[in-house]
Amino acid sequence: MSALVDVRHLSVSYRHGNLAVNRLSLTIAQGETLAIVGESGSGKSTLANAILGLLPDNAAISAGELWVDGNNLTHASERQKRSLRGRTIGLVPQDPMVSLNPTLRVGQQIAEALILAKGKRYPGVDADIVELLQQVGIDKPVLRARQYPHELSGGMRQRVLIAIALAGNPRLIIADEPTSALDVTVQRKILDHLQRLVSERGISLLIITHDLGVALDRADRILVMQQGQVVEQGAPRQILGAPKHDYTRALIAAAPAFAKRREPLIRIDPMQEPILSLKNVGKTFTLPKVKGEESSFVALENLSFEVYPGQTLAIVGESGSGKSTALRIALGLEKPTRGQVWFEQQDVTHLSWRDFRPLRQRLQLVQQNPFAALDPRFSVFDSIVEPLVSFGLLKGPALEQAARELISRVHLPVSFLDRLPRELSGGQCQRVAIARALALKPDLLLLDEPVSALDVSVQAHILELLEELQREMGIAYVLVSHDLSVVANFAHEVLVLRNGQVVEQGSVERIFNRPAGDYTRELIGAIPGQQATASAA
Repeated sequence: MSALVDVRHLSVSYRHGNLAVNRLSLTIAQGETLAIVGESGSGKSTLANAILGLLPDNAAISAGELWVDGNNLTHASERQKRSLRGRTIGLVPQDPMVSLNPTLRVGQQIAEALILAKGKRYPGVDADIVELLQQVGIDKPVLRARQYPHELSGGMRQRVLIAIALAGNPRLIIADEPTSALDVTVQRKILDHLQRLVSERGISLLIITHDLGVALDRADRILVMQQGQVVEQGAPRQILGAPKHDYTRALIAAAPAFAKRREPLIRIDPMQEPILSLKNVGKTFTLPKVKGEESSFVALENLSFEVYPGQTLAIVGESGSGKSTALRIALGLEKPTRGQVWFEQQDVTHLSWRDFRPLRQRLQLVQQNPFAALDPRFSVFDSIVEPLVSFGLLKGPALEQAARELISRVHLPVSFLDRLPRELSGGQCQRVAIARALALKPDLLLLDEPVSALDVSVQAHILELLEELQREMGIAYVLVSHDLSVVANFAHEVLVLRNGQVVEQGSVERIFNRPAGDYTRELIGAIPGQQATASAA
């Protein structure tokens, strides 16, 4: 097979001399799937942008050569690079809500790509739009073409991006974290579909990902990047079974999909009372009136569970399953339509926000995106002590001492107290958010996708920190997650939700080793990395 992409000793430098890519070489054959794996800052996205001819103004190729489909793009003009984008190279970006124009209908955006490829508008464009939507697995394509992006699910929006990438019949598609924000079952279906399409058309596929499981399952060959350099490359079986580089071994060790499941299971004292208890909770939302008629939507029905000191309960399910509604009810942000909510032996079902506030000291939240959770204007010190100030618990030297103790508890230097969120990494920001959640000495933490926005090795460190805090402080956790590999290695009990109803509930060992329901088996079967693990065994 001849190389469609040939990168020879490529270096990419930013204006101040920082090397993002350092003497990197790779080839991609026609019809081959290559996965580039690495954490934030490894240079993988810079490499993808160089191939696309989309390097920012403050970056340039400083050494080496870059060839795509026989064209030397090393110092090509913008016109030359533009002629290849869409026709020779297609892109499936990470975030469809950012990549799709919210003011244009889906069909209009696909039409733009088709017209760009043809060079002019042509009579059959509407039929081609419908055909592309069908090819990427979207139902009711005529209807979907008339809809706006916000009217589609996350999975459908990602399929639209694939349709746009295919519109110009490219020879290479670059998929940049194409499914990182999606549920595991949706992720699997989209990657299955993408692989089938590129295989049928003989298209080369370059997958950019931090998820080693996705790379191992989907690629013919894997390239591992660290600090702008290739540290290892090889077939998936070799990378997983006999990694040569310490960094590759560290990535595999940190990946939840390849870790040993949490043991031992905690023993619940039969005399112990639960911290949080939901009893037959239901939630119905009233929808806006349509043609004068009122309609409703049942988000939860007959949800019951108990959480005990030192225990982790994971609530899993796809988007729309009701897990976020359950979390909001536990926090007191939503009132249940039916059932009861008990917190520390007190019925809080109908408590007003004012009456519930004192209990909030013992019930805290850690959110998904640490950068969004922290006020960018506040120093780390201000963020950590904010709950203590709000409840009027400490001031003066005692407040400063509490901040030092909290920052140390989450294993950050005391000097970080003077920093702003923008001066921290994602993992450091999440540690600050955890420190703030611990300030009021809670008995229960609600964890809303606490590591999904982080690199895999950072995920492992945050989960280790949470386990350490649970051992030392006896805190209970309710974890909401769509990542079942995290759940398998972190939770004690698992509750599976689908369409607002509990389909299965039990110990993590029982759920993952002996699932009773087809839906649970489907969720577990969709965890990335399992195919590679099975073939390497």
